[in-house]
Amino acid sequence: MKEFRSRQASTKAKHDERVIEAAVFRFGPISRANIQELTHLHPTTISHRVRELLTVGRLLEAGPASNAVGRKQVLLRLNEEHAFVVGVAFDDEHVLAGTMDLHPRLRSKVQQTTRLDGGPEEFEKQLVACARQAIKEAEVDIKSVLGIGVAGSGLMNSREGTLAFSATVGLGREIPLKQIFEKEFGVPAFVEHLGRAKAVAERDFGAGAGAEGMIYVEYGKTGIGAGIILDGRLVYGSRSTAGEIGHTHVLEDGPVCKCGSFGCLEAMVGAAALAARMRKAIADGSTSEALTLAKGDVSKISGFTVLEAARMGDKTSAALVEQVANYLGLALANMVNSLNPSTLVLDPRLSLAGPDLLDQVARVIKRQSLNYSSKDLLLCFGKLGIEASLLGLASLAIERHFEVPMLKPPRFMVETLPSRFRQARWGSLPNETEQGTPQAGSSSSGRSAA
Repeated sequence: MKEFRSRQASTKAKHDERVIEAAVFRFGPISRANIQELTHLHPTTISHRVRELLTVGRLLEAGPASNAVGRKQVLLRLNEEHAFVVGVAFDDEHVLAGTMDLHPRLRSKVQQTTRLDGGPEEFEKQLVACARQAIKEAEVDIKSVLGIGVAGSGLMNSREGTLAFSATVGLGREIPLKQIFEKEFGVPAFVEHLGRAKAVAERDFGAGAGAEGMIYVEYGKTGIGAGIILDGRLVYGSRSTAGEIGHTHVLEDGPVCKCGSFGCLEAMVGAAALAARMRKAIADGSTSEALTLAKGDVSKISGFTVLEAARMGDKTSAALVEQVANYLGLALANMVNSLNPSTLVLDPRLSLAGPDLLDQVARVIKRQSLNYSSKDLLLCFGKLGIEASLLGLASLAIERHFEVPMLKPPRFMVETLPSRFRQARWGSLPNETEQGTPQAGSSSSGRSAA
């Protein structure tokens, strides 16, 4: 009986520590008194647990509070270098892995060319090996890793933790990524789509500026996707396929798409389709700066080469990029009408074409969407580069770890809450008595109003 009570007390202590850490993570720097108001834990319990968390270095003191009356309280903050998260992102070109602290900041980054010729088994081994190398290069103990996120192109089933299908990676069977990583590393793992991971990164650290309603458009070498955030939450759908904007039907009897349909956005103006159209134009006798950028090798022309040539004033490229803007604008206008986001963030790789593409997309959205839905809509290029997927995975992994039941911030804290956490997925703490409403972050500059 004594042993059972001891285990019960230990479990209760760990639970209380997690609740306190979650409160500090969401609202820190924060005083013990404010933690008590948030959690309704007994002050003595908070005092004991905080002392232990300070001793082991999971929390740090952040100086005195600015309370006007009474004894100055000591603020607490999370020790962002006490634990780490790992992200692994892949498409048909590259595998990228990184180890990040709780800020999150990259401590290491590993990048390799995706190896697909060895089949699913070799691909799985490459993903695991990259994660292991990223942990090793960061010089952190696996015991300090809180979670691992894996993001990829294709149909990523986040609910089941699998890569369900990928025409671009072309592995031919479902891969249980969550199960593989949890078995290899012994820590919680989760699976995300690249577009959703990048959407979170742009929302938290980039062009999204904490927007509650945001759509991020992923424009990759072989596909177009979207990460959708509504009311501060990622949208998945019943089978985790929400955001497959590349398979939006935009033209009757259009070119065949790799999904088996016809006239999909991806088949019309995806990067691969854009490159194919340029190669055909050159074969038909057209001249283009895209060929110069490809050093005279027509096989080296990519969609991004065409975008860059358009910015340089190349007429053939500009005509093709205008089609990209028109069809992309049409697809986004439909999303504006159906989902009503406040912000649209385009893949920063599209900025290779220059501001004219953004302006053209904005004009199409304005013309094709409801005036009421598109009023005050903000359109911009993303600000984050290749590391966006890793930062998004880190943000999700950290949030999952601190997902002890949490409440909406009480009124006294709403205005001082750091903007990067205003859109967190609030739940409820035990004995919740008071709720407030998170406020959206302010808009960043350098955007176009659609």
